[in-house]
Amino acid sequence: MKIRWLGHSTFQIKSESTLVIDPHNPEAGGRLPDDLTADTVLVTHGHMDHNFTQAVGGMPEIFSQLGDFNSDEYKIKGVASYHDDTNGTQRGENIIYIISAEGLRLCHMGDLGHVLNAKEIQELGEIDILMIPVGGYYTIDADKAAQVVGQLEPKVVMPMHYKSKGSDIVYNITSAEPFCEKLGWDVQSNTEELDITSDNLPKYENKIILFTKNA
Repeated sequence: MKIRWLGHSTFQIKSESTLVIDPHNPEAGGRLPDDLTADTVLVTHGHMDHNFTQAVGGMPEIFSQLGDFNSDEYKIKGVASYHDDTNGTQRGENIIYIISAEGLRLCHMGDLGHVLNAKEIQELGEIDILMIPVGGYYTIDADKAAQVVGQLEPKVVMPMHYKSKGSDIVYNITSAEPFCEKLGWDVQSNTEELDITSDNLPKYENKIILFTKNA
């Protein structure tokens, strides 16, 4: 399985087929690749920095839903959460996705705005790779993101939704550094694409993967 970060909260996962999560508009994280295609697109919520599906070619199936479903070889589960810490009264609802393929369980948290409760932790289950917002203001900040990592105990963490190059919008969010310092795990930086399998997963355990934007 090959994983790329395309800026903001957008990830591309390639196995036998290609899955893209939360494609963003150009102002949020820079322009997505002109040749970006997918078989499946997942959308965590209806904001344009997460649901810019017109940027993805290939006539993909587009999902934004709770519950269990399949797309190609991916087994997917959408878990309800909120974009804020007041039960969605400020920014609405958010879907956390669990994606299972090749013996790995990935979790993309979308614009999570709160630490998890016991029910959510149970629904999410064991996580190998966690894609988590860390920039604060619109989502959880470094401190709460570190709390969520402690709640889920993933093997690998991939920060997203933080201040980075390529954004034309002045977000009141921080860089990934406060989160990395707070969590205290080893950081693997300047990664353009991570080729990870259930066999080589131990090589990346307790690591934060900071991607070089691949777009």
